[in-house]
Amino acid sequence: MHARTPFPTLVLRFAAATAATLTMIAAAPAREARVATPMVAVGAQYDTTHVYVAPADVDRFAESFLATFGGRSTKQVVATVTPTPSSTTSQLLQTPVGTVSLFGFTTPVPYPFGLERTGYLVTDMDVAIRAARAAGADVLVAPFPDPIGRDAVVQWPGGVNMQLYWHTKAPSYAPFRTVPENRVYLSADRADAFVRSFLAFSHGKVVSDQARAPGAEIGRPGQIYRRIRLESTFGKLTAHVSDGHLPYPYGHELTGYEVADLKATLDKAKASGVEVLVEPFESDRRESAMVRFPGGYVAEIHAVLQR
Repeated sequence: MHARTPFPTLVLRFAAATAATLTMIAAAPAREARVATPMVAVGAQYDTTHVYVAPADVDRFAESFLATFGGRSTKQVVATVTPTPSSTTSQLLQTPVGTVSLFGFTTPVPYPFGLERTGYLVTDMDVAIRAARAAGADVLVAPFPDPIGRDAVVQWPGGVNMQLYWHTKAPSYAPFRTVPENRVYLSADRADAFVRSFLAFSHGKVVSDQARAPGAEIGRPGQIYRRIRLESTFGKLTAHVSDGHLPYPYGHELTGYEVADLKATLDKAKASGVEVLVEPFESDRRESAMVRFPGGYVAEIHAVLQR
């Protein structure tokens, strides 16, 4: 049989079969992305960055964060916010440019809490969990009651953990002056899967996908990396896709805060005990800096450059 079939013909048959297989593989994620999921997002002003600091640093961090961005804190309470026994102080730091859920655990933090980066308010927890699963997320922590509603933790492709929450009494918060961005770091192996999955869940869109973004944005000047910006009712999300060779502090920050005047903001930050880790630089029509607040929270702060 091999003697009667010319080698070029075999090559062409193999190439055709391989192409068909690759087409089916490529089509699978596309079918997943087309899964119809209900809209469960409420609004960016209900999404919070989860910050965990030592109990001794809670007040110092809160004072510094509010001195930097303005705003106010809700009353600090002591509560159990996990499905297994634990105790933490808990409060919201609400600013015009982003909200922090601040935790100061006085007991060991049960796994996987502390690894989730954000909390997203949803209209219905059970519907949201079904939608997340349909979009390709893993449910790491099944829904459980907390003092004011229900919570769950999900993980998106690429290992991105987020908390979903629902309140028994619907909250009412004013919109942000500027919407913060969730800053995600991904491998090239999982970036596209993350984008498909998260967009299917959030009903969002790709604002830009830059394959040759300046490496200075992730601490590697003179090199390039892939930057993907997404937007949805949940807010903004920027995915940084690289080989993971990241100098400190890149990858440690959870959120980027947009301000009107970067210098004035950094002056207030430094006066309140904040350390500037990366001095301001310009890229992608932004002036950006990286800072560390008392207690260790790392953040990106940027202002849009007017051209």
